[in-house]
This record gives sequence, C-alpha cells and structure tokens, in this order.
Amino acid sequence: MSDIHFGTDGWRAVIGQDFTYESVHEAATAIAEVFAQDAPTDLDDVHLLVGYDMRFEADAFAAAVAEVLAQRGFEVRLSDRPIPTPGLCCCIALDEQAIGGVMLTASHNPSAWLGIKVRMADGGASPSTFTDRIEHVLEAAQDESRAKTPSGASRTDLDKLTAECDCALQSLPPSSPGSRPPQMVDLVDQYLDHVRASMREFAPPEPVEATPIKIVIDPMFGAGQELLAELMREQEVEVVEIHAERNPGFGGLHPEPIPPWTDQAAEAVIEHGASAAFLVDGDGDRIGAIDENGNFVSPHRILALLAQHLVEDLGRDGRIIKTLALSNTIDRLGAQLGKEVEVRPIGFKWVYEEMLKGDVLIGGEESGGIGIAQHVRERDGLLMALLLLQMMRVRGKTLGQLVNDLLDRVGTMYYLRRDLTLDEETAQRFRTDLVHSSPTQMAGRPVREIERLDGLKLHFDDDEWLLLRGSGTEPLIRIYAEANTPEQMTAYLDAGSAFVQGESVS
Repeated sequence: MSDIHFGTDGWRAVIGQDFTYESVHEAATAIAEVFAQDAPTDLDDVHLLVGYDMRFEADAFAAAVAEVLAQRGFEVRLSDRPIPTPGLCCCIALDEQAIGGVMLTASHNPSAWLGIKVRMADGGASPSTFTDRIEHVLEAAQDESRAKTPSGASRTDLDKLTAECDCALQSLPPSSPGSRPPQMVDLVDQYLDHVRASMREFAPPEPVEATPIKIVIDPMFGAGQELLAELMREQEVEVVEIHAERNPGFGGLHPEPIPPWTDQAAEAVIEHGASAAFLVDGDGDRIGAIDENGNFVSPHRILALLAQHLVEDLGRDGRIIKTLALSNTIDRLGAQLGKEVEVRPIGFKWVYEEMLKGDVLIGGEESGGIGIAQHVRERDGLLMALLLLQMMRVRGKTLGQLVNDLLDRVGTMYYLRRDLTLDEETAQRFRTDLVHSSPTQMAGRPVREIERLDGLKLHFDDDEWLLLRGSGTEPLIRIYAEANTPEQMTAYLDAGSAFVQGESVS
C-alpha cells in the first residue's frame, strides 16, 4: 500500500515508483468514497469529470481513475484529449450536475512525476478539510489491508501480489453491474469557449485597435500547446509557438515558467523580434512572461500589472489576495490603488477560500498561479496571458515599458527563491524545531517581526523579508527573500540556508 498524501495542491509521486496503477486505484477509490458521502443519495444524475495533461501515460491513468469512479456509481465524463487544469475546472463549474472532478497532472514538477488534483463543484481546489477526509479513508483501507495480510507472508509473496494487482489494473475489468462506463467527451472546446466569453466580459470600456504584434508562445510541452496559440491568433496576433509537441521528457525542461526554464523562450523573442513571450506550465494554470528585450517578468510583477489593469483600465473592484511568498510591491500598489491586500498561506486553495467569501478582484501566488473568480475559482495561465496582451494594447506600450512604469510607481525590489534538498534528518529538524525558533537577527539585520502563517517568515525594515518553509509538493526546503538591493537579497538567502542546515548565522 502506498503512502499517499495530498499536499499544497494534490498528491504527486514518481511514475512507476510510488505513482503506480495500484496506488492510483487506492487514491481514486478513496476520492470516490468521499464524493459519494457528500453526494445526493441517488447518483444517477451526478457527474464527475476527469482530465489529464501531456505526461507519460497520463491518459491511461486517467482512464483507470474514471473507471473506478464509474464503478462507484457516478456518471463520469472523461476528456477525449489532454486539457489544462483550468479547462477541467471551467467545465466542472459550467456543468450544473457536476459535483467535482479529478485531474491527472504533476503541474510544474519534472517529467518523471505524475499526480492527482481534486476539484470541487465550482471548479475550485479541494480544501484541506476534503483532502484530509480522503487521507482518512486511505488510512482506514491500509489498516484493514494490514489486518488481512497473513503474518507469515514473505516479501516475495507480497511483491508478487502487487505485480498481479498492477497487471489487473492495467487491463481494467468492465464496470460493475448497474454502473455506466465513462463517457469520452470534448471538454477542450467547451473550455476555449468559456475563455472567449470571459475576455468579452473583460472588454475595455472603449474599443481598442488590434495593432500588429508578434508573440512567442511556450506551453513547455504541456497541455496548453496549440490552445493559447489559437486564442492569441484570434486576437490578430502573429504567433511563434515553441515546445508544442508531445514529448514525455519535456525536452529536458522542467515545465515551470521561471528561469532557467524560460531561457529558450527569451532566445526566441530576440530571434523573432517579438514583443513578448507568454509561457504556461505543464497543466496550464501558471503563467510566465518575457519582455521584448528578453528579460524575465516575474509572477510578482505580472500579478501587480494585472491588478493595475483590472482597476485602472477595466474599472473593476475588490480585494487583492496574495500568498505569503509574494512580493511586498503588491502591498505598495494596493495602497496606491485604494484596494485591500490580504495575505494567505502558500497554495492557491487558500486564495480559493477567499474567493468563496466574495469581493475578490484577483488572487495569486509566487509560482505564477493567478486567478479571477469571475472566470473560475482557479488559476488560469491562458486567460492571464490574454489579459496582459490586452493591457499592452489598451496602454499602447510594450511589456517592458509596462514593467518600467510599474517600478517607477512602487519601487524596485529584488526577489529570489532557493530550494534546498536536505537529508531527512536535517529537513525534519527544520520542520519540527527550527520553524518554531525566534531569531533576533539574520544577515546582519535585526528581525522586526516573526510570522508563522506558513513556515517561518522574518520581517525586516523597509519591506524586506526572509521566508523558510517546507515544500508541500516536493521533498525540499524552500528559502525565499526580498530586499531593496540584490546584495542584501543574497545575504538573506545565504543566512537562511545556513540557518536551516543548523549552521551559525550573523
């Protein structure tokens, strides 16, 4: 039995190692049980939607999940081709009979990984209260399995049993009597139509001329390939698309729209004389951008630009929600716009919870996941790229010029994240002991305030800060820092790394 845990956004594991047909069957069975607990007594008119991205065997794993859900009695609709996570979320939200869905994706993780995300009836991320129940069902099933395992069974016997389970699951049996087989449906076109409808809703008050423009699109070998390019061409954009073919190894890239994985998109901008590049991660819910000079535009600045565009160009109102690791430039801009900025723990599920309360203009996280509740209560990298294009045209400026205007307004701060892969003992010491400590200084600067909303965040003067936390999706300790100079930023990162590893800091 596998050790399955749902972290910041779902369960992820290495394909063939912990992510097997057996473990996926376990997870899907538990997911079906929890959905059934919340569903009406009669499941005949209740839908669950299943989608998958471009990863190795994601389609086969999705079919296995769909079969398990169907055997539980749900009417299951399985995407007939790869679909971005926001696409599945939109289709769930638009289906009045859908009570949720399951997405087979490992998002931005390296190509060897696959995972499962669970989505609720409005398309939003499953809250921890829901995934905790899934884990409880899994634990109960594991306890029952241990009780039934013969005490004298050898390791060879158990390995043989596991192999037999894997073979059986790869050739799944027909649905149980009374259940209906999953339906293969076109969810992608439905999603694209919803994106188009959202863009019509976000049209500026005054018509804007579609000036000639060339944009590089990089779906990073993921589920957004061809889709964002199609939407851009409809906006009369000349598109150069790269990394838009099936490649389970992602060409050696990690499908995460941050440097160094954005370098080839930056080269394409210069090579083709493009005005910008827009990138989306492996499942299309995160956005990255490159300006006309080949410079990376961070998610912090993208969120600030989009908030500025929504308020000043489109006349929208509401709160701005940011997760803990996002730049303080968002707070500075919010004060100038007269909009409340609220901070939540890392993970878009916390932004989702604020969206449920209403009055949210936009919400985002440092990884590039940005969402607008009026579209769907989920991140959508494709929609954000279209809105950035719209802002460029409304203001008649390049992406680089928009960034410069923003920095002139709120000031320039320097931000970086460093990931540490530590031995289990060191990582555990941080999670259990150091995260509760109270250092009075770090990198030669006195600590003004300590925040434990998610990990350990140290605040210094002049909006500078250092955050130390364990990753919710990978076996890493993440170190984040923001400062007013690159030298001080690096000093915070070095001091934070030493602190996590138990070394003395000054």
